[in-house]
Amino acid sequence: MPADLVPVQGLLLERLAALGVDISQVLQHAQLSRSQFMARARLTTREYFAFWQAVEKVGEQAAGSRDLGLRLGAEALPHQLNVASAAALHSPNLGEALKKLARYKRLVCPEEVFIERADGEARIRFHWVLAEEPPPRLLVDGTLASTLALARQGTGKPLRARRIELTRRRADEAMLRRHFGCEVLFDAPVDLLALEERALAEPFVTHNEDLLAVMLPGLEAALDERGSARTLADDVRMVLDRRMHGERPTVDKIAREMGVSPRTLQRRLEEAGTSYQEILDEVRRQSARRLLAKTDLDAGEVAFLLGFEELNSFTRAFRAWEGMTPTQWRRSDTSRP
Repeated sequence: MPADLVPVQGLLLERLAALGVDISQVLQHAQLSRSQFMARARLTTREYFAFWQAVEKVGEQAAGSRDLGLRLGAEALPHQLNVASAAALHSPNLGEALKKLARYKRLVCPEEVFIERADGEARIRFHWVLAEEPPPRLLVDGTLASTLALARQGTGKPLRARRIELTRRRADEAMLRRHFGCEVLFDAPVDLLALEERALAEPFVTHNEDLLAVMLPGLEAALDERGSARTLADDVRMVLDRRMHGERPTVDKIAREMGVSPRTLQRRLEEAGTSYQEILDEVRRQSARRLLAKTDLDAGEVAFLLGFEELNSFTRAFRAWEGMTPTQWRRSDTSRP
């Protein structure tokens, strides 16, 4: 399991204050202290999410704008880049940049980056490994905006996204269309940024092979060390999360993707004190809570995305997890962010 440490840029509080955000109120709402944001600040995933939820609650009222996340994500400066973004920025082209971002992001914080090529596009999505709730809206906006900003900075071109998909109810559509220059889909199963696949061949004007030669050996060594701490259950969770899009996640499919036989996968999980079904239930439960809380998808649509063959099966499973039906849970205070 990755370490639950999220680095926070030291200038973040200063930048938010300059935008008119009352930092004292933000920290009070998030139940954090200013000392936690000193040099080399590290927060847990829960603390990091609480911080951005507080910025959304307090900051947007003060700044009078809903685009704080977009503005912060788009204006990241070279000296503020983490090692994953720096390695990406110095890559030879956009495709290699995204590969490096996905490969090394796990060294920075407990967040995974997935890139899928299909139907003439590259779909980029992010997953917080240790999150117990959906990432805050501002954080999602900032992450997608910073990814597009990196592509624009690297290529030196005003690239546009092909599409963004958001796991939230319809809101701020015009603002998002202006920023990303593309179609915006709401009530999606995952948050993602889609680029034209041909854009992956765009060369980077920021390419620096000499700097990469210095950086990559150390990053690879750190990755090897971090990888040894990952468990098989962690890997199964990650594969399952990628497949929560309307497909029945059988153990045979997951084992095939992981390069082992179903029998071997189940045996190793049993040796680790868990089972495939336990992990599947865990991932489905988290995904169900996120979709019910953040989107307007009905229970039947959620059941389909989670791979249930019928609504009744999903309802029974959800009642076992939460003690109430999906509809009752959505109406309750429990589902509110």
